[in-house]
Amino acid sequence: MFPLPKLDSVLDLYYGKDPYLDAWILHFMTENNIEHLANPYENASPEQLRFMVDLDENQIFAPCSDWMLKNLLYSEKSEELKKEYRELWKNMAKLIYLIVHDKYSHKKIITLCKHKFQKAYRSPFIIPSRLNKRMLTIVLSQSAQMDPYLKRKHEFNKRAKEFIDTKEFSSFITSCDSEQIQCKNIHEVRNYLDLMELKRLFCLSLQSEIWKNGEIAKNYSLLRQMDGFDGVLHKGLFETREDELTILYLPDSSGGILFDFLIIKRLIRMGHRVILALKEGFYFDYPTFWDREHCDVLEHLFQDARIVDKKEVSKKELLKHLNEAKLVIISDGTRERLNLYRTSVTFARAWKESDLIISKGHGNYRRLILNSHKFTRDIIAIYRDKQGIVSFSFKEKSPRVRKITEKEIIAKARAIIEEMRQAKANGQKVMFYSAIVGSIPGQTQVAIRVLNTFVNYLRQKLEGTFIINPAEHFEPGMDGDDLMYMWEMVQRSGLIDIWRFQSVSDIEKSFELMGEKVPPIWAGKDATFSTGCTKEMKIALEEQRKHPEMQIIGPDPEKFFRRREYGVGKYFDASIERDGYRLN
Repeated sequence: MFPLPKLDSVLDLYYGKDPYLDAWILHFMTENNIEHLANPYENASPEQLRFMVDLDENQIFAPCSDWMLKNLLYSEKSEELKKEYRELWKNMAKLIYLIVHDKYSHKKIITLCKHKFQKAYRSPFIIPSRLNKRMLTIVLSQSAQMDPYLKRKHEFNKRAKEFIDTKEFSSFITSCDSEQIQCKNIHEVRNYLDLMELKRLFCLSLQSEIWKNGEIAKNYSLLRQMDGFDGVLHKGLFETREDELTILYLPDSSGGILFDFLIIKRLIRMGHRVILALKEGFYFDYPTFWDREHCDVLEHLFQDARIVDKKEVSKKELLKHLNEAKLVIISDGTRERLNLYRTSVTFARAWKESDLIISKGHGNYRRLILNSHKFTRDIIAIYRDKQGIVSFSFKEKSPRVRKITEKEIIAKARAIIEEMRQAKANGQKVMFYSAIVGSIPGQTQVAIRVLNTFVNYLRQKLEGTFIINPAEHFEPGMDGDDLMYMWEMVQRSGLIDIWRFQSVSDIEKSFELMGEKVPPIWAGKDATFSTGCTKEMKIALEEQRKHPEMQIIGPDPEKFFRRREYGVGKYFDASIERDGYRLN
């Protein structure tokens, strides 16, 4: 066994501190198949992950609870960890028994899964939920089934709907009982009533007996045993909140999702917007994005929602959906317990554009609350423990994170546009300068120096020209997505007379002006090496068709279109792809 440094906290897990620890981290990441560089098409990039988790450079995030990671880090085969594995196997064996009836296939599948399980159990290193995902994939592919719980989930939804239509439900939700309203004004009364209704709906949404056994709980006093509810929900929804919120809602159970929809309706009536994230495919009782196609109960509920089935929706597209619909339904891109490494680009952007995350179920509670990392958004986690108590937890977003709102971005874009309009009114030509900002990883600050140096040179050289330098309009907290969204508004204003794209000679002149030789890493570079500039060239050509008098200066437009969409959250570009190969 190689020596590992003793870590006081999982937050101390960084690359570059210890060679043995680096090797262990890489082994852990690759064995659990969550390393981006090893599998860039399925695993989130560091930039995408930072949409959701506040991470330092080289800091490692593990998609599991703290105790789980420490057990795996030090190979401690604790009783708690062994119990986790055994529970996993019990559920998997039960699933195989229920859906595989052919004796030969049953023996083959269960033996194959047992090999996978025993290997992990003898030397625990794989996060149990990742092992569960692998075995689920085996079972579903070998049994040729997409979702063996379709009928079961439909029945759960049907029973929940039947309960919602009863007098008992109406009585429980609307009765005043002996609860006294102690409020100073109408605003407080309204908040109190909203909280009370949400409290009861959340409580019912976790009473699985309603849809699993068809039993209607008569003991309403038990339903009201909710730990920490009032403070948590008040802090998340009302405290220091004046504007409407965008809420990302993570459900955890078919049947319960009928009550989740009622909760969402209440949140919308309160003035908020909601993004409902469902599973991409089968994960036991969790509702999936595709259940609506097989369940008339859900089909009816989904009819007024905006359904987004793209896995890589852009910031602009997502905001458009949110501005046009109060409820947007997406897939989280996974078939497993919440794993931020495997969530889709659409989910990551939904998280980033939200103000609050509401997560249901013990699995989400473990991943979000029992993990010491700070996240980029406030989180409310709601689950029901083994004693039947419904518990609420609130985790405040990292104090280092500041959300740049759509209103702020639009205001900044309008301010720049007003400067352009004023310059034209003064008889000046407006030039927009598109340049590499971070197309070369690790060279962002150098790129900004190059950009600023050349723009200053142009300003001294060109008379009567108002030059927009993107590097001069950076706002702390803004990432690549925010900047591209803002600049597109500016670029489509119709006020640009000259759109100049950085050339090789521009870069060479900048280094000459700085009194430096062009470093090898910069040799031959120009705007065509930037995915952001490529996107801007597409916009420039579209704008030139609308305004033929606009002049485009720089490299030949055809040389730009070798690149994909700009990298998620990056200031630097995505890799060039050609003939199915990735060229780094």
